[in-house]
Amino acid sequence: MPPGWKPFIARLRLRAAHPHDHTIPMPLKIRNLAIIAHVDHGKTTLVDQLLQAGGTYRENQVSADRAMDSMDLEKEKGITIKAKNTSIHWEGYTINIVDTPGHADFGAEVERVMKMVDGVLLVVDASGGPQAQTRFVLRKAMQEGLHPIVVINKIDRPLSEPLKVHDQVLELFLDLEANEEQFNAPFVYGSARDGYFMNHPDDERKDCIPLLRKIIECIPEPKADPASPFSMLVSNIEWDDYVGRVAVGKILGGGVKKGDTIWLLRKDGTRQQSKVMKTFSYSGLATHDSEGGTAGGIVGIAAGIESIDIGETLTSDPEMTPLPFVEIDPSTVQMQFSINDGPLAGREGKHVTSRAIRDRLLRELKTNISIQVEDTDKAGVFLVSARGAMQIAVLVEQMRREGFEVCVSRPMVIYRRSDSGKLLEPFETLYIEAPGDYTQGILKLLVNRKGMMEHMETEPSGRTFIQAVIPTRGLIGFETELVNLTSGHGIMSHLFKEYSEFAGEIVNRTTGTLISMDAGLATPYSLQSLEDRGILFVGPNDAVYAGMLVGENPRVGDLPVNPVKEKHLDNMRSSGKDKTSKLTPPIRFSLERAIEYIDVDELVEATPKNIRLRKRILDANLRKRAIKGGEDRSNRG
Repeated sequence: MPPGWKPFIARLRLRAAHPHDHTIPMPLKIRNLAIIAHVDHGKTTLVDQLLQAGGTYRENQVSADRAMDSMDLEKEKGITIKAKNTSIHWEGYTINIVDTPGHADFGAEVERVMKMVDGVLLVVDASGGPQAQTRFVLRKAMQEGLHPIVVINKIDRPLSEPLKVHDQVLELFLDLEANEEQFNAPFVYGSARDGYFMNHPDDERKDCIPLLRKIIECIPEPKADPASPFSMLVSNIEWDDYVGRVAVGKILGGGVKKGDTIWLLRKDGTRQQSKVMKTFSYSGLATHDSEGGTAGGIVGIAAGIESIDIGETLTSDPEMTPLPFVEIDPSTVQMQFSINDGPLAGREGKHVTSRAIRDRLLRELKTNISIQVEDTDKAGVFLVSARGAMQIAVLVEQMRREGFEVCVSRPMVIYRRSDSGKLLEPFETLYIEAPGDYTQGILKLLVNRKGMMEHMETEPSGRTFIQAVIPTRGLIGFETELVNLTSGHGIMSHLFKEYSEFAGEIVNRTTGTLISMDAGLATPYSLQSLEDRGILFVGPNDAVYAGMLVGENPRVGDLPVNPVKEKHLDNMRSSGKDKTSKLTPPIRFSLERAIEYIDVDELVEATPKNIRLRKRILDANLRKRAIKGGEDRSNRG
C-alpha cells in the first residue's frame, strides 16, 4: 500500500467505528505544492504537462505553450517573474500548484508563497544538476519544513546523467541540513517537453501518471482545521476590475463564503471589519467565481478593503493573534527614478509627471513586498530599493510599456555601518560554468571586480565550474563581460551571502563615451566620420540632443562630437570619390544592458519607443563646473 494512503485508511476506519463523533476530522483531499527550479530547467513546461494530464484542455483544444508565463516579459525573456497559482483535479483530489520564479532577484515571490504550500517539486536538469537558484529556493522550503519531490528533468538529452544528478541533489540536501524525512525524498525521472515521468530512468516512458501518484502519496495534506474559526494569511494580491483588490492565500482554519463578516488584522496591530463580497478559485488557466473556500484550499477573497497587504491576516475571530509571516531577505541594490527632463520629453509617453511616476511606484509596492520606494530631497526623484538590478529593470520595462517616460540611474549598492563604525557592503556567492579554455580570462575578470575564488572544478567534458565570493558592486555588468568573453558559452548565477567590509574601488568601465554637442537628427555624413572615433549607439535620422551619449570612445574620458552636421553642397565636383561606404549598424542596448553600462554621472532615458543614454547634466558648461567643484571638494578634503 502506498505510504500516503495509510493515515487516510486509518481515519476512515476510525470514522466508521464512531459515525456520530464529529471531532474526528475527515481527510482533506487537497495537495498544495510549489514548483521550484533554476532558470531554464523546464519548470514552466512541467506545469503545462500537469495541466494537460489534469484534463485542463478539451480533446479538441490546443494546449498553450508555457501557459503559466502570462506576462509578455515572461514569454520574451523565458523566465518566471511573478508567482502564480493554478489547480488541477485528478482522481478526486485537488492539486494546487504555485509556479515560482527561478531567478534570485525575484526571491521574495518565492519566500511568501512558501506559506501557501505543504510540499515542493524540485525540478533539476539531468545534465546541469542543481544550480545556484535551486539552492536559494530549496533552502527557503527546507526552513519551512516542506516535503520535497525531486523531478530530474530532460533525461532525453544526449549528455544527461540522471544517476549522477541524483547524488548531487542528495549532497545539496546535506548542505542545506535537511531533516531525515526531507533527505529521503522520492525521485522521479522524465522529460517535461515529451510528457513522461518514471520512478526509475529505465522504466517505460509513457505519461505523467507516476508523478501525479507521487504528489498524492508524498505531499502531506494541508495542516488546517475545518472546525476552527476562519483564518487565512494573505500571501498574494491580485486585481479584479469589478471588486478591486483580491487577497489570495491558504485557508488555515474553518471556511469562508460570500456575505461572511471577516476582520483584517494589520501589521501595525489595528483591526478592520469587512464583509466578503466575492470569492475566487483557481483552476486550469482561469480564475473562477466560487461558492467559497474550505480549510486547506487556496482561495481569493474580495472584501472591499483597498489597503489590504501581503503578510496580513484575515479571520472571522477579531480576538485572534495575527498569523506569522515569512522573513524577507534585505534589499541590496537601489536606483534613482526621476522625471524625463530631456529635450525630447513628452513626445512618446502618456505619463510623464512626477506624480504619475510616484503613484505607479507606490502601486508596485502593493503587490511586490521586496521593493521599497522613498522620496528624496530633490523634486521628481525617487529612490527604489530591491534585491537586484534585474528586478528593477523589469519594473522599468513594465512602466515604459504602460506609457511612462522615466530616467533611471546606475544601480548603487546599499551600504551599512558596523557597530564599530566600519563601512560594510553586500557580498554574493557567484557560480560560473564555462568551457575550460576561458578559465584564465574569467579569473582575471573576477580579480578586476574584487572577487575571490573559493572553489574550481573541471569535468572530463572540459567544462569548468567556479565558485567565488564577490561584492554586489562587482556583479553589475559582469554577466555581459562574461558572455562576450566566452562567446555566449558562459553561464552565471549568484546568491546574497552577507554584509562584509568594503572591498575598495572597482572600475566597471574602462572606455569613454561620445557626447553629442548639438540637437537634431543624426546624419549619415556625420556618422561616417564618427565611426573612426569609436562604436556608435545611434543610426541615421535618430533624434539626438546635447548631452546624449551617441557612441563609445575607446579612450577613457568623454569626447564631444557633432552627429547632426550636414554636408555642405556646392557646384564644384569633388576630385576624389565621395564616401559611399555603408555605415556599421549601431549598437542598440536592451534596458538591462543600458542600466549596467552607464556611469554614475549618466542616466538611462526609458520611453515607450526608445532607450537613450544621456549625461545627468546635459549642458556641457554646467557639467565642467560640477566636475571642477567635485575635484575642489576632494582636494580640500
